[in-house]
Amino acid sequence: MAKDNFKALGLMSGTSMDGIDVAWLETDGDVLVSPGPSLHVPYDEAMRTLLHEACYAARALEETGVRTARPGVLHQAEQAITRAHAEAVRQFMDSFGLIPDVIGFHGQTVLHRPELRLTVQLGDGNMLAEALSLPVVWDMRAADVEAGGQGAPLAPVYHRALALKHPLPAAFVNIGGVANITLIGDDDRLIAFDCGPGNALVDDWMRRHGRGAYDEDGRTAASGIVHDERLHVWLAHPFLHRPPPKSLDRNDFDIGPAEGLSLEDGAATLTMLTVRCIAEAAGWLPAKPRTLYVCGGGRRNRTLMTWLAETLDMPVVPVEVLGVDGDMIEAQCWAYLAVRSLKKLPITFPETTGAPMPLTGGRLSMPKEAP
Repeated sequence: MAKDNFKALGLMSGTSMDGIDVAWLETDGDVLVSPGPSLHVPYDEAMRTLLHEACYAARALEETGVRTARPGVLHQAEQAITRAHAEAVRQFMDSFGLIPDVIGFHGQTVLHRPELRLTVQLGDGNMLAEALSLPVVWDMRAADVEAGGQGAPLAPVYHRALALKHPLPAAFVNIGGVANITLIGDDDRLIAFDCGPGNALVDDWMRRHGRGAYDEDGRTAASGIVHDERLHVWLAHPFLHRPPPKSLDRNDFDIGPAEGLSLEDGAATLTMLTVRCIAEAAGWLPAKPRTLYVCGGGRRNRTLMTWLAETLDMPVVPVEVLGVDGDMIEAQCWAYLAVRSLKKLPITFPETTGAPMPLTGGRLSMPKEAP
């Protein structure tokens, strides 16, 4: 696969557990990035339930430290996830008539404990390569974690590729289940780390109350009152006071301190938690960004975006102003990282994950040749 430019397909199933994002990217793995069509395939409620069960079951892997173990529901979930991703790729190829050179497969993170040098993403790259008869690059966090890095975030090098033609310094905030921030300095320096909860807690709160999978447009939060005394319980969490680089497991924070609040007040307080975590993160940056570009599902939450703009003294805009789809940034990123992996280029850096040096990563699975 020795070539300059690749037609790559990125697959992302994020911490929000809402479905699979499939995104096309033509790239050299460096400065050339040309996004193409994309597709979102939502999970049904049965799959979401299975994934939540898998996250709970994955905690047992902390005791063994065996990241490849798949006992019980973990095996069931991994098989289901891989089949779902294969079907999503088929839908994409049928819809757009495009066949990629390579697939970047994220899988579903169910455990992230970098302090134990342990990160677990469910998804079988060998099975996916066989199902689609295409090369698959996967397990891209493992090498960084094994070397002592945080294994997250991995999007910063793609954010840099998007930002190079625009005024610097600039920052990107991705608000998925977990929120993370990237600073691209005017000297091309990259700094990145997880901020804290993104959409995950609000989603859990809405689901707990039987009001759907998320707070659409932030309407529920907008009609509630922020309870500062509850907010301060979360804001005392040690993670928020630890200097970067740092990364977060989806389950490091929970909705416990919101218990007893009304639906609206709980949504408002949890939404403000995301805002405050991003604001605290911005305080760790060595330079003030000229612009904060927001990607991920959180940018569709008007209440969240309004409160973020009011809290931060800088322009806060959706990443669409750069001509890209903010819902597909991470899937595009995984396509970009797959190409960098093929070229043995670094995907993580000391100031993005705490890795000891710039590191490449990922495993390449090739389909078996027909006999």
